[in-house]
Amino acid sequence: MSATYTLSTVLSIPVSLDDAWDFFSRPDNLATITPPHLGFTILSKYHGKQMYPGQIIEYHVKPILGIPMYWMTEITHVVDRAYFVDEQRFGPYSLWHHQHHFKAIPGGVEMTDIVHYKIPGWWLGDLAHTLFVRKQLEHIFQFRTQKVAELFGKWNEKPLS
Repeated sequence: MSATYTLSTVLSIPVSLDDAWDFFSRPDNLATITPPHLGFTILSKYHGKQMYPGQIIEYHVKPILGIPMYWMTEITHVVDRAYFVDEQRFGPYSLWHHQHHFKAIPGGVEMTDIVHYKIPGWWLGDLAHTLFVRKQLEHIFQFRTQKVAELFGKWNEKPLS
């Protein structure tokens, strides 16, 4: 059986908790913070403007050689302005559990992502993780950090008044 992996990132953003929540809890903004080469496209037509428990979001993503893969996630938990969780229902992982936590801090918001994931294929999945999956996930979160800085400013660049 392949291992379960964890990726955790913390990002400080110089915006109010309301502004951070408004941006990150809107499914339509997912493509904005995803690297363009992944071809991330939301397929769902009736997913609403804000995330809510039970919401299903369907995507196409091209993580390997530009081949489109279907991915369906469900928003399983939402506590307004505190956290939400998306879990894969169908897609490339045998487990995907992604927590998004938000906390007001002096000068902005601290956003913490915790992803627990498992790759199918037993030892081949573990090998794929070592060779490219972990690096690709880290790249996605690095891209997001850069994109968030472009959209909201770098931390300590423009503190809230």
